[in-house]
Amino acid sequence: MEATALTNHIISGFSCNSSSSQASSTHQYHSLIPATTNSLKYQKIILSSNPRSHFHRRNLTACSSVNGVEDTVKDVPIEKQFPAYPAVMDINKIREILPHRYPFLLVDRVIEYNAGVSAVAIKNVTINDNFFPGHFPERPIMPGVLMIEAMAQVGGVVMLQPEVGGSQQNFFFAGIDKVRFRKPVIAGDTLVMRMTLIKLQKRFGIAKMEGKAYVGGEVVCEGEFLMATGSSE
Repeated sequence: MEATALTNHIISGFSCNSSSSQASSTHQYHSLIPATTNSLKYQKIILSSNPRSHFHRRNLTACSSVNGVEDTVKDVPIEKQFPAYPAVMDINKIREILPHRYPFLLVDRVIEYNAGVSAVAIKNVTINDNFFPGHFPERPIMPGVLMIEAMAQVGGVVMLQPEVGGSQQNFFFAGIDKVRFRKPVIAGDTLVMRMTLIKLQKRFGIAKMEGKAYVGGEVVCEGEFLMATGSSE
């Protein structure tokens, strides 16, 4: 390979040759390590083989930046390919904040929390969830109203202010708007929900929030939530 061609090849991120690109055009690739100009080592890439997975699979191909010849990198064992979500708040902490209990506690873990601003949490959907036998026996999918409820509970984490020991109040639905269900959620999915505070009227204890839920990085549900805090009496 000539020097100019080699330099261009490296700068482009150690791209595979054109025949390899065409052969793999049905897959989506993301860089696992940044391309460098001071190394002729192989560049690893991630193969997104499962669009419903919340993490891309760390599989497999690499190409030589020296001679353009494809090589195969040994697969990472499947049990090591998917890292776990962080636990900013585990289920025990969530139970201290939210008043919900089985079978209506629909938040398993908070993975990101910005006090008074937003929260991101997950719900691991399993076939053992009690709504699946009736919705539907032949094609079990998570009811849309429960996706909305799960997202509202994530919003409750923001409203109840766990960073200051909790507001000692309950929160309630006051309204929903612009709700859209984009894709079905099925057993085995991890529902990732982000709730962001848009507007807060402290005097009346009313908040407007924007919510989006994802599976495998794709939006499955979104909407605007109007929520209120107050005494349960």
